Amino acid sequence: MAAAPNPFVLIFGRLLVGLGVGVASLTAPLYVAEVSPSDVRGFLVSTTVLYITGGQFISYLVNLGFTEVAGTWRWMLGVSGIPAVLQFGVMLFLPESPRWLFRKGRVDEAVSVLEKVYHPEQVENEVQALASSMSTGIGFKNSTKVDWVQMVKGREVRTALAIGIGLQVFQQFVGINTVMYYSPSIMQMAGFTSNQLALSLSLITSGFNALGTIAGMYLIDRIGRRHLAMFSLIGVIFALLVLSASFKLSELSSPSFQIEDSNATCVNFSNSSQTSSWGCVDCLQQGCGFCAAADNVMNIGSCYQLTSKTTCTRQSRTWYSSVCPGKFGWMSIVGLTLYIIFFSPGMGPVPWTVNSEIYPLHLRGVCGGVAAMSNWISNLIVSESFLSLTEAVGEAITFGIFAVIALLALLFVWRFVPETKGLSFEEVERLFVDESNHNIESPDA
Repeated sequence: MAAAPNPFVLIFGRLLVGLGVGVASLTAPLYVAEVSPSDVRGFLVSTTVLYITGGQFISYLVNLGFTEVAGTWRWMLGVSGIPAVLQFGVMLFLPESPRWLFRKGRVDEAVSVLEKVYHPEQVENEVQALASSMSTGIGFKNSTKVDWVQMVKGREVRTALAIGIGLQVFQQFVGINTVMYYSPSIMQMAGFTSNQLALSLSLITSGFNALGTIAGMYLIDRIGRRHLAMFSLIGVIFALLVLSASFKLSELSSPSFQIEDSNATCVNFSNSSQTSSWGCVDCLQQGCGFCAAADNVMNIGSCYQLTSKTTCTRQSRTWYSSVCPGKFGWMSIVGLTLYIIFFSPGMGPVPWTVNSEIYPLHLRGVCGGVAAMSNWISNLIVSESFLSLTEAVGEAITFGIFAVIALLALLFVWRFVPETKGLSFEEVERLFVDESNHNIESPDA
């Protein structure tokens, strides 16, 4: 993509990258889960999320460094290929999943992998557990083909899949990638109009995202997936309400404007005398620009047509065309920071960890794939609708909607998600196989 001579090559490269990232988002957590001992499985699966959030932080730093370099986007895309090449080289030396080998009848190879990964005293117990699973049918099927009828009609698989998809959908619909993708834009909405300043401030969100994921790695096997997700969502709800309040206060306190007898005046207001209730937000919503007062941007300004920017700047006044000046930008930064602090330890790693644990081995790939696909589709829906939603109903209501969705997510986790902390794959599957447990309850260790 960095050397793309035209947009078509760039789009084709982006499709390949999207395909690769989609496959990796499915296979990486599943692979790590299948080679990990149950007592540290959550910690190790969370490392995949850490590398994602850490990579986002580094990408912000790289993007910031290239903002003043000629051919900015080509450098950004080219540099991102370096870690991909390194990862490909290292993956050539990875062993196959011991559970997959066991299912294929390659027992000696499976034992060899277990001996490399597990402590010596754990190997024998793990081999016995795998052998017992094969004899009882838990986690194993003789056919190598996916039984789609079983996946759709089997109650235990259907329940697990509903939980997995629900977690992935809620992860996106509480707005995480909106915050990550549009954090510079959100900073500008909050009143920080400099592109470079907004990008620099967005480093706060990506940095806390990485640090929060590290905290989640240590908490997920201590307090459990279920409790960690619930604590995370409670904090997310609070943070989203802070964000919603900050934008509402900014809207209410935005400077007003007066109508001037000038050709520069916005045509939507030039013939009206009702200006007492109008402010900068109203001006921008009509597709015009706000020309702030010269002495103080919060004083009464003017509403000009977008083509009249030079008329404003010639008067040594500040021009606003996408955001309004405000006094509550600090509150938006606090809200964003709190959001990341609460989201990243819980709702960041928990959906991927749970999805790597709750499916039978012979359906783990396809069920995990369906859940991962639901995550990316939800990601697309939220990211594509965010800016349109803010234009239609405003930033305050948009983040209020996210808060309501986060509340629904909290109720979903409390009601349906079982605790899988410290359980083997076979024990996790028995939670769903036990048809007498209609509420899918499990012990909270």
